[in-house]
Amino acid sequence: MSNAPHGGSLKDLVSRDLPRQAGLKLAAAGLPSILLTERNVCDLELILNGGFSPLEGFLNKADYDSVLQNMRLADGSLWPMPINLDVSQEQVKTLRLVPGARLALRDPIDDAALAILTIDDIYAPDKHREAALVFGADDIAHPAVHYLHNSIKQFYIGGKLEAIQLPAHYDYVENRYTPAELRAHFRKLNWTRVVAFQTRNPMHRAHRELTVRAARERQCNVLIHPVVGMTKPGDIDHYTRVRVYKAILPKYPQGMAALSLLPLAMRMGGPREALWHAIIRKNYGCTHFIIGRDHAGPGKNSQGVDFYGPYDAQELVARYKDELHIEVVPFQMVAYVAETDEYYPEDQVPAGTKTLNISGTELRRRLKIPDWFTYPDVQKILRSQNPPRGKQGFTVFLTGYWNSGASVIAEALQVVLNQDGQRPTTLLKGETIRSELSTELGFSKKDRDTNVHRIAFVAGEVTKCGGAVIAAPIAPYAGARQAAKKTISEHGGFFLVHVATPLEYCISTDRTGTYAKAKAGQIKGFTGIDDPYEAPENPNLRVDASVHSVSQIVHEIILLLEKEGYIGER
Repeated sequence: MSNAPHGGSLKDLVSRDLPRQAGLKLAAAGLPSILLTERNVCDLELILNGGFSPLEGFLNKADYDSVLQNMRLADGSLWPMPINLDVSQEQVKTLRLVPGARLALRDPIDDAALAILTIDDIYAPDKHREAALVFGADDIAHPAVHYLHNSIKQFYIGGKLEAIQLPAHYDYVENRYTPAELRAHFRKLNWTRVVAFQTRNPMHRAHRELTVRAARERQCNVLIHPVVGMTKPGDIDHYTRVRVYKAILPKYPQGMAALSLLPLAMRMGGPREALWHAIIRKNYGCTHFIIGRDHAGPGKNSQGVDFYGPYDAQELVARYKDELHIEVVPFQMVAYVAETDEYYPEDQVPAGTKTLNISGTELRRRLKIPDWFTYPDVQKILRSQNPPRGKQGFTVFLTGYWNSGASVIAEALQVVLNQDGQRPTTLLKGETIRSELSTELGFSKKDRDTNVHRIAFVAGEVTKCGGAVIAAPIAPYAGARQAAKKTISEHGGFFLVHVATPLEYCISTDRTGTYAKAKAGQIKGFTGIDDPYEAPENPNLRVDASVHSVSQIVHEIILLLEKEGYIGER
């Protein structure tokens, strides 16, 4: 028999409200509504399907304060993580949100009404206090604290929910079980003892070994229960990870393991998060839960020290074991012994025995992962998603004054890269983007930044597909260039080239009279005349078209790309 839900009953609001679905959908059409954020959608789905039992809505102020201070709801139920619906002051005013009002919550993807919230209260949180109590420090090096201060709006709305429907998913639908569905699946398989394995990373041989050992020692079956909602920034995307989980599933003995995807928005909250994860797995019917070393830890703080101790999570969850009614299985670190081609718990390896291991950093660096560490089909999946640099896309982003030579350099560089033929090359000149995508924009700082943002978006999409991009806007502002780098670097290489041709030279070689018109006041907001140019402090390359020829400059860029492994063969 699967474990009882937290609080005694599964709060499956979708099933509860199914007889009223048509009426709720009709009512939502006439109510004020808000589009949810990605995190809101993840939280809402787990409230509606019972994954967050005993919650039946977003926390009101009494529950919120109690969770922060005591890790309990106002009624005394153990609950460590605040689950809030945030709104802006403008939304409160425009939508006339007040206690007792009803609000439709909509999916940002398809605008579908997912639920109706009846407002208990509206309150302004003390975000500094929330960060300190929930995450242990008000330090923006913590991704959840950064999100709290930079993405969460000014007010929280608390209240109970009426369910209309769950968010639509189109990927891996066969592996997306609600708690009720997974409990039914366990009953069908006659699984009465189930150990859940939480992960946000690809799995390898060591993970298979530790989960099998946990199952063997506790006489359990294994549920691989990876998070496919929001994880830590920089994590491998869930599409790649799920392909890995599917590839590793047949490596288990027949009938031992199953895969179910969890649409959770992680907070990387260490000990509190581990307790939260245990409650969620209890709601999904699991009887055991593996908690690893530094479970859900975000890494180091602003002082270079780990946010949480390696065993803080295990110790906190163990403190509540009698109340949780789910057995915690400590994550046993395993080591590979080449002599026997087996993995052993580190505390069972005989003294003097040579063992092998690969750190996460080294794993990302390696072009080939040894077979003792992972399975060949897993390595194939990971390599296809993270190819060597010679197969990755990149963007060369040239910036400088008008008539600095950046446009000519960009065109010449495109010719040279096309000649190489290693990958398709796209040229995004500032004036081309303005005429094709940004015809409505002027030359205010806001409009200039918007133009650079659009160039970065297009460059990022091409880079993601393995292409080469040469972008040559003026891009006079450092903030916009930094934002462009962030957008593009998520998908491949980014190289900032400052075409540092002196302004005087740009003016003296201007045969069109554009600078003269700007000086005479006929053109307003012209970079270098009555609008500033913020020179890059640390570009990847700085060149000067008044000193070097276009051919020499292009050659320098080619050498830079070759040095970083994006062109040529090694």
